[in-house]
Amino acid sequence: MAEPTNVLELSDVHKSYGTGSPLEVEILHGIDLRLQRGEFAALIGPSGSGKSTLLNLIGLLDRPTGGHLAIDGQPTSGLDDTGLTRLRGRRIGFVFQHHLLIPAFTALENVMMPMLVDRGRPDAEMRERAATLLEQVGLGERMNNPASQLSGGQQQRVAIARALVMRPSLVLADEPTGNLDTHSADGVFALMREINVARQTTFLIVTHDPRLAQRCDRHIELVDGRIVADRPN
Repeated sequence: MAEPTNVLELSDVHKSYGTGSPLEVEILHGIDLRLQRGEFAALIGPSGSGKSTLLNLIGLLDRPTGGHLAIDGQPTSGLDDTGLTRLRGRRIGFVFQHHLLIPAFTALENVMMPMLVDRGRPDAEMRERAATLLEQVGLGERMNNPASQLSGGQQQRVAIARALVMRPSLVLADEPTGNLDTHSADGVFALMREINVARQTTFLIVTHDPRLAQRCDRHIELVDGRIVADRPN
C-alpha cells in the first residue's frame, strides 16, 4: 500500500482554554495546514502567536478543541490517550532547544530510549540501530560517553539521533539551534537537512532565527493564532 502523501493534515483546527467558562480564551482560530512527505518547513511568528500551542497539538501532546488533525493519514480525534501515545512515539520525533538528554546515560543509551519505551526491554537490534544513527550524525567514537561529557553541539546531535530512532515520518524541532554558537548551529542545521533529503523525513522547525528560517524551503507564519502567510522560500 502506498504511503500517504500528506504526513500532516490540519483542517479548521481550533484550540481554547477554559472551554465553557467565562474565562474561555481561544488561542488558535481555524488552522488549515498540510505538510507533505519530505518537506522542510519553518514555523515562524512573534512570541504569543500560538506557535507552542500549535506544536503541542501537532505533536499529540494536547488535543484540539475542534477541527480535524491527522498524522500519516491517521485521524487522531477517535484515539484515546494510549492510542495517541503510540502514534506519537512511532510517527513523530522531537528535537528541543534544551536537548533533554539524561546526563548520566551514554549517548547510545539516550538514543535507545524511545525504543525502550515502545518495546520495554533492550535488545541487539535496538543497540545496532542506535549505534548506526550515532555513526551517521558523526558521533560513532563518542557513543559510549555519558551525555554530560559531550559539547552542546554534540548533545544536540544525540538528540537528533534519538528523534530519528523510531523512523518517524515527521520531526518537530523547537528552536533546535537556540542554545548553540553559530558554528555548532550551522552543523546541526546541515545535519537535519541531510537527513531530510536522504530519508525524505518531513521537518517542521519552529524558530525565531531569520537566518535559519531563510534556509528552509517553506515559511509558515503564525500571528495571533492564525496562519497569515504560507509561502515557498
